[in-house]
Amino acid sequence: MIDKLRNADRRRVGALAAVGDRWRALPKWQRALGFLAFVVFLYYLPLLGIPGLTWLRTDSISGGSNWAGVLFTCAVYVLVAIGLNVVIGLAGLLDLGYIGFFAIGAYAVALFGSVNSPVVKWFQQEFDLPPTWAVTWAVCAFIALVLALISGVLLGWPTLRLRGDYLAIVTLGFGEIIRIVARNSENVTNGPQGISAIPGPEGPPSPDNQIFGLVDVKPWYWLALTVVLVMVFAVRRLEHSRVGRSWLAIREDEDAAAVMGVYPFKFKLWAFAIGAALGGFAGFLFGSRYAFIDPTQFNVNLSILFVAMVVVGGSGNMVGVSLGAVLLAYLPERFREIADYRWLAFGLAMVLVMILRPQGLIPSRRRARELKDRAAEAEEAPAHV
Repeated sequence: MIDKLRNADRRRVGALAAVGDRWRALPKWQRALGFLAFVVFLYYLPLLGIPGLTWLRTDSISGGSNWAGVLFTCAVYVLVAIGLNVVIGLAGLLDLGYIGFFAIGAYAVALFGSVNSPVVKWFQQEFDLPPTWAVTWAVCAFIALVLALISGVLLGWPTLRLRGDYLAIVTLGFGEIIRIVARNSENVTNGPQGISAIPGPEGPPSPDNQIFGLVDVKPWYWLALTVVLVMVFAVRRLEHSRVGRSWLAIREDEDAAAVMGVYPFKFKLWAFAIGAALGGFAGFLFGSRYAFIDPTQFNVNLSILFVAMVVVGGSGNMVGVSLGAVLLAYLPERFREIADYRWLAFGLAMVLVMILRPQGLIPSRRRARELKDRAAEAEEAPAHV
């Protein structure tokens, strides 16, 4: 049975490779048109009504979730996966506490933008401000980015001298520390009660909001998708820069990279800070959309799910990690008929992927070549003994 599955996976990989070769052989203007058509289709998804494809909608089943809401979640998770791919896929740092940065971004807009926040109330009393005063949404976006980036630097500065499992344990503890602090700091975060009335681009939740309300989620998805496209472009440029090449060198062999003149600590700190900023901005969008957060939304299970997106999709490949994020966010909502067995199905799928496709569904071409060379070396090793 396993051999049949492996053969089927080899045929799938061969078909994808053939499609990829044909795509790269096309002229640049044709590839640009194809990419533009794909982007237009992504923006059209909330309105999806093409016969034969409507079954993809999560609201096409009884008791299904709001289709645009699921798309928004997919977009936020893709942004998380892109940020975590910088840390894990490019720099080779195992971060199990990424949910901490996500929570920092969400609490940044809640603490400074909501009139129900203890921080905003303190500012109102201290500076004699009106009871409706709060930091604007756009400024909160900048605050979320800065706080997440600073937290990445503060976490990475003492811990990035660790490697492997030790680093994973420290980052896992960081994620739990953020959640516990948010739960216990009632004078700052409202504790387990959470914070409501978190603003969006049009201000606090209100029936007067014409675009970014709580009922129509399509504008939120389009906003998140726009952010994802901008970040994809920025991270892609960064990946092919001197910094990106330094990350890849550190991922493969940190000691060899240091001998060749790459300062590992500096570039690992850059990866941690950039990944943290992307995770924080994803949390900022999450908090703005739902207008309410509490500590239970940032548990360790979600952090493990973030790592699973990168591993399942293909560490080091932005397309792969995006696919992993979409699948892990979309499939549980589409197949709610088996809601009681979702985690069992998820676990079985993870086991199958690790057995049949340990490099991920769509691994990076560089990573695939590396794994192929290592497998060849492992097969030749007994012959030299």
